[in-house]
Amino acid sequence: MNEIVLNVKKREKMTKGELNSLRKSGYVPGVIYSKELDSPINFTVMETALNKLIFTSETHIVNLTFENGEEHHAIVKDVQFDPLTDKVIHVDFHAVKFGQAITVEVPVYLVGTAKGIKEGGNLMNPVTKLEIECLPRQIPEKLEIDVTDLGLNDSIFVKDLNYEGVKILNQEDTLIVTVAAKRAEEVEETEELPLDEEAAEPEVISKGKSEEDGE
Repeated sequence: MNEIVLNVKKREKMTKGELNSLRKSGYVPGVIYSKELDSPINFTVMETALNKLIFTSETHIVNLTFENGEEHHAIVKDVQFDPLTDKVIHVDFHAVKFGQAITVEVPVYLVGTAKGIKEGGNLMNPVTKLEIECLPRQIPEKLEIDVTDLGLNDSIFVKDLNYEGVKILNQEDTLIVTVAAKRAEEVEETEELPLDEEAAEPEVISKGKSEEDGE
Protein backbone atom coordinates (compact mmCIF):
# COMPACT_ATOMS: atom_id res chain seq x y z
CA MET A 1 0.00 0.00 0.00
CA ASN A 2 1.05 3.61 -0.46
CA GLU A 3 2.80 5.38 2.39
CA ILE A 4 2.07 9.04 3.04
CA VAL A 5 4.57 11.33 4.77
CA LEU A 6 2.98 13.84 7.13
CA ASN A 7 5.18 16.52 8.70
CA VAL A 8 4.13 17.23 12.28
CA LYS A 9 5.36 19.24 15.26
CA LYS A 10 5.32 18.13 18.89
CA ARG A 11 3.23 20.18 21.28
CA GLU A 12 2.47 20.32 24.97
CA LYS A 13 -1.03 19.87 26.36
CA MET A 14 -3.05 22.96 25.56
CA THR A 15 -6.09 24.73 26.99
CA LYS A 16 -9.35 24.93 25.06
CA GLY A 17 -8.62 28.53 24.12
CA GLU A 18 -5.13 27.67 22.90
CA LEU A 19 -6.52 24.81 20.80
CA ASN A 20 -9.08 27.12 19.21
CA SER A 21 -6.36 29.65 18.36
CA LEU A 22 -4.30 26.83 16.88
CA ARG A 23 -7.16 25.79 14.61
CA LYS A 24 -7.79 29.37 13.49
CA SER A 25 -4.17 29.58 12.37
CA GLY A 26 -4.62 26.60 10.04
CA TYR A 27 -3.36 23.76 12.22
CA VAL A 28 -5.06 20.69 13.70
CA PRO A 29 -4.14 19.12 17.05
CA GLY A 30 -3.43 15.41 17.02
CA VAL A 31 -2.09 12.55 19.10
CA ILE A 32 -0.32 9.26 18.40
CA TYR A 33 -0.44 6.35 20.82
CA SER A 34 0.25 2.62 21.11
CA LYS A 35 1.39 0.05 23.65
CA GLU A 36 4.94 0.40 22.37
CA LEU A 37 5.11 4.13 23.18
CA ASP A 38 5.95 5.17 26.73
CA SER A 39 3.20 7.79 26.54
CA PRO A 40 0.99 9.39 23.88
CA ILE A 41 2.69 12.06 21.77
CA ASN A 42 0.74 15.27 21.16
CA PHE A 43 1.44 17.14 17.94
CA THR A 44 0.12 19.68 15.46
CA VAL A 45 -0.26 19.22 11.71
CA MET A 46 -1.18 21.60 8.90
CA GLU A 47 -4.89 21.34 8.10
CA THR A 48 -4.33 21.38 4.33
CA ALA A 49 -1.86 18.49 4.50
CA LEU A 50 -4.10 16.47 6.82
CA ASN A 51 -7.18 16.95 4.63
CA LYS A 52 -5.48 15.16 1.74
CA LEU A 53 -5.24 12.12 3.99
CA ILE A 54 -8.62 12.34 5.72
CA PHE A 55 -10.87 13.12 2.77
CA THR A 56 -10.14 9.99 0.77
CA SER A 57 -11.85 6.62 0.63
CA GLU A 58 -8.55 4.73 0.66
CA THR A 59 -6.54 3.45 3.63
CA HIS A 60 -2.90 4.47 4.06
CA ILE A 61 0.07 3.92 6.32
CA VAL A 62 1.22 7.35 7.48
CA ASN A 63 4.81 8.26 8.26
CA LEU A 64 4.53 10.94 10.94
CA THR A 65 7.78 12.88 10.66
CA PHE A 66 8.71 15.26 13.47
CA GLU A 67 10.99 18.31 13.26
CA ASN A 68 13.82 16.50 15.07
CA GLY A 69 13.79 13.68 12.51
CA GLU A 70 11.84 11.28 14.72
CA GLU A 71 9.45 9.09 12.71
CA HIS A 72 6.45 6.98 13.64
CA HIS A 73 4.46 4.83 11.23
CA ALA A 74 0.77 4.89 12.05
CA ILE A 75 -2.80 4.61 10.81
CA VAL A 76 -5.67 7.02 11.38
CA LYS A 77 -7.74 5.71 14.28
CA ASP A 78 -10.24 8.50 14.91
CA VAL A 79 -11.17 11.87 13.43
CA GLN A 80 -13.29 14.56 15.08
CA PHE A 81 -15.20 17.07 12.95
CA ASP A 82 -16.78 20.41 13.76
CA PRO A 83 -20.56 19.78 13.61
CA LEU A 84 -21.21 23.13 11.90
CA THR A 85 -18.34 23.45 9.44
CA ASP A 86 -17.30 19.78 8.97
CA LYS A 87 -13.68 20.88 9.42
CA VAL A 88 -11.29 18.44 11.10
CA ILE A 89 -10.69 19.58 14.70
CA HIS A 90 -8.70 16.62 16.07
CA VAL A 91 -7.09 13.43 14.79
CA ASP A 92 -5.90 10.27 16.57
CA PHE A 93 -3.21 8.00 15.13
CA HIS A 94 -2.30 4.50 16.26
CA ALA A 95 1.38 3.59 15.86
CA VAL A 96 2.10 0.32 14.04
CA LYS A 97 5.02 -2.10 13.93
CA PHE A 98 5.58 -3.71 10.55
CA GLY A 99 6.06 -7.18 12.04
CA GLN A 100 2.80 -7.13 14.02
CA ALA A 101 -0.69 -7.66 12.59
CA ILE A 102 -3.19 -4.86 13.13
CA THR A 103 -6.94 -4.42 12.76
CA VAL A 104 -8.23 -1.75 10.41
CA GLU A 105 -11.30 -0.86 8.32
CA VAL A 106 -10.84 -0.87 4.56
CA PRO A 107 -13.34 0.40 1.93
CA VAL A 108 -15.05 -1.98 -0.49
CA TYR A 109 -14.70 -1.09 -4.18
CA LEU A 110 -16.97 -2.72 -6.76
CA VAL A 111 -15.48 -3.43 -10.18
CA GLY A 112 -17.40 -4.05 -13.41
CA THR A 113 -21.07 -3.99 -14.35
CA ALA A 114 -23.19 -6.87 -13.08
CA LYS A 115 -24.96 -8.76 -15.87
CA GLY A 116 -28.02 -8.87 -13.62
CA ILE A 117 -28.48 -5.15 -14.15
CA LYS A 118 -28.99 -5.78 -17.86
CA GLU A 119 -31.60 -8.35 -16.84
CA GLY A 120 -33.57 -5.66 -15.04
CA GLY A 121 -32.10 -5.94 -11.55
CA ASN A 122 -30.89 -3.38 -9.03
CA LEU A 123 -27.35 -3.57 -7.64
CA MET A 124 -27.39 -3.22 -3.85
CA ASN A 125 -24.22 -2.69 -1.80
CA PRO A 126 -25.22 -2.61 1.90
CA VAL A 127 -21.63 -2.89 3.19
CA THR A 128 -19.07 -0.32 2.04
CA LYS A 129 -16.29 -1.09 4.56
CA LEU A 130 -14.87 -4.29 6.02
CA GLU A 131 -12.78 -4.85 9.13
CA ILE A 132 -9.60 -6.77 8.40
CA GLU A 133 -6.51 -8.05 10.17
CA CYS A 134 -3.11 -8.13 8.47
CA LEU A 135 0.45 -6.88 8.63
CA PRO A 136 0.76 -3.11 8.11
CA ARG A 137 2.57 -3.37 4.78
CA GLN A 138 -0.15 -5.70 3.47
CA ILE A 139 -3.06 -3.35 4.20
CA PRO A 140 -4.89 -2.89 0.89
CA GLU A 141 -5.96 0.63 -0.02
CA LYS A 142 -9.34 -0.89 -0.89
CA LEU A 143 -10.89 -4.34 -1.31
CA GLU A 144 -11.84 -4.77 -4.96
CA ILE A 145 -14.79 -7.05 -5.73
CA ASP A 146 -15.59 -8.00 -9.33
CA VAL A 147 -19.36 -8.04 -9.81
CA THR A 148 -19.34 -8.66 -13.58
CA ASP A 149 -20.69 -12.23 -13.34
CA LEU A 150 -23.44 -11.42 -10.83
CA GLY A 151 -26.79 -12.35 -12.34
CA LEU A 152 -30.28 -11.58 -11.14
CA ASN A 153 -30.69 -12.58 -7.46
CA ASP A 154 -26.98 -13.46 -7.17
CA SER A 155 -25.07 -12.27 -4.08
CA ILE A 156 -21.58 -12.06 -2.65
CA PHE A 157 -20.98 -12.67 1.05
CA VAL A 158 -17.88 -12.30 3.23
CA LYS A 159 -17.33 -16.07 2.97
CA ASP A 160 -16.91 -15.67 -0.81
CA LEU A 161 -13.98 -13.27 -0.48
CA ASN A 162 -10.33 -14.25 -0.34
CA TYR A 163 -7.33 -11.90 -0.25
CA GLU A 164 -3.75 -13.01 0.25
CA GLY A 165 -2.38 -12.05 3.65
CA VAL A 166 -5.69 -10.53 4.75
CA LYS A 167 -8.17 -11.94 7.26
CA ILE A 168 -11.68 -10.46 7.13
CA LEU A 169 -13.14 -10.18 10.63
CA ASN A 170 -16.78 -9.56 9.68
CA GLN A 171 -19.18 -12.49 10.02
CA GLU A 172 -19.06 -14.90 7.08
CA ASP A 173 -22.77 -14.46 6.30
CA THR A 174 -22.43 -10.67 5.97
CA LEU A 175 -23.96 -9.60 2.65
CA ILE A 176 -21.62 -7.42 0.61
CA VAL A 177 -23.43 -6.98 -2.70
CA THR A 178 -26.47 -8.43 -4.43
CA VAL A 179 -28.49 -7.96 -7.61
CA ALA A 180 -32.12 -7.79 -6.54
CA ALA A 181 -35.11 -8.03 -8.85
CA LYS A 182 -37.00 -4.78 -9.25
CA ARG A 183 -40.32 -4.64 -7.46
CA ALA A 184 -43.32 -4.47 -9.78
CA GLU A 185 -45.03 -1.13 -9.42
CA GLU A 186 -48.38 -1.49 -7.78
CA VAL A 187 -50.69 0.39 -10.03
CA GLU A 188 -54.39 0.57 -9.23
CA GLU A 189 -56.35 -0.57 -12.25
CA THR A 190 -59.26 1.71 -12.84
CA GLU A 191 -61.72 0.46 -15.41
CA GLU A 192 -63.25 3.16 -17.58
CA LEU A 193 -66.91 2.23 -17.52
CA PRO A 194 -69.08 3.71 -20.34
CA LEU A 195 -71.41 6.39 -19.09
CA ASP A 196 -75.11 6.18 -20.08
CA GLU A 197 -76.49 9.10 -21.99
CA GLU A 198 -78.44 10.49 -19.06
CA ALA A 199 -75.46 10.43 -16.75
CA ALA A 200 -73.28 11.99 -19.41
CA GLU A 201 -75.37 15.14 -19.61
CA PRO A 202 -74.61 17.70 -16.91
CA GLU A 203 -77.37 18.79 -14.57
CA VAL A 204 -78.54 22.31 -15.31
CA ILE A 205 -79.29 24.40 -12.24
CA SER A 206 -81.53 27.36 -12.92
CA LYS A 207 -80.95 30.60 -11.10
CA GLY A 208 -84.51 31.75 -11.78
CA LYS A 209 -87.66 30.83 -9.85
CA SER A 210 -89.00 27.38 -10.41
CA GLU A 211 -92.69 26.64 -10.61
CA GLU A 212 -92.55 25.40 -7.03
CA ASP A 213 -90.90 28.64 -5.94
CA GLY A 214 -93.81 30.61 -7.41
CA GLU A 215 -96.43 28.80 -5.42
